[in-house]
Amino acid sequence: MCAYDGTEFAGWQKQPSGLAVQDKIEEALGNILGQAVRTVGSGRTDAGVHAQGQVFHFDAPWPHQESALLQAMRVNFPAGVLAVEIKKAPDDFHALLSANGKRYRYRVHRGWAMPEQDRFVYSLKGKALDLTLIREGMSVLLGEHDFSAFSAKRGDEEEEVSKIREVRKFFLEEKEEELHFVVEGNGFLYKMVRGLVGALLDLGAGKLDITQLQSILESRQRTEKVVSAPAKGLCLETVFYREVSA
Repeated sequence: MCAYDGTEFAGWQKQPSGLAVQDKIEEALGNILGQAVRTVGSGRTDAGVHAQGQVFHFDAPWPHQESALLQAMRVNFPAGVLAVEIKKAPDDFHALLSANGKRYRYRVHRGWAMPEQDRFVYSLKGKALDLTLIREGMSVLLGEHDFSAFSAKRGDEEEEVSKIREVRKFFLEEKEEELHFVVEGNGFLYKMVRGLVGALLDLGAGKLDITQLQSILESRQRTEKVVSAPAKGLCLETVFYREVSA
């Protein structure tokens, strides 16, 4: 499992530019293990999105203790990427296919974030929000729905067959000068979390009402009414796994 500050990276998944987190991790593992290494992640994060608990797996021989490999990864990974934990996985474990849910956290600063915070939060710059209305909107979005209206097309790949996802939890935490939008689900479409948060921010600011939010959800069509919240406020916090055999 790794954590990263996504500000300077082109997202998680390998890119022709070589500037994705996965590119840098595979390069470091190749240097450590003396062979090409292919990693499989639990899913993608977009450019500018952060992670505390991105899970990935790879297959390679390692004759030493796991702690030695963890230390080597920490030394060789680039700035902004940290190897948090490593463990030998059972044969039937797959970082992507074994996952059955994820938790994301979106951080909003009520005022003006200090420079050292600004990479990780979206600043409201003093704009007032109706938090009661935002929580009401979250309840509308709970459950299993077609979330096409809050996702986006990647453009260069085949579209996912089903756009139906289950939002299991959606709640707001108030932490001093910050608001945290926390969402858990069985999976998320491309830019879906940022679309949901963007719509809720507009709801809280009076640009949308509950009836409009409900109509947007039921329309299953992305329009200009849904504006994605900036990537920098979003963090992949946890990946959940079903039990696999030892």
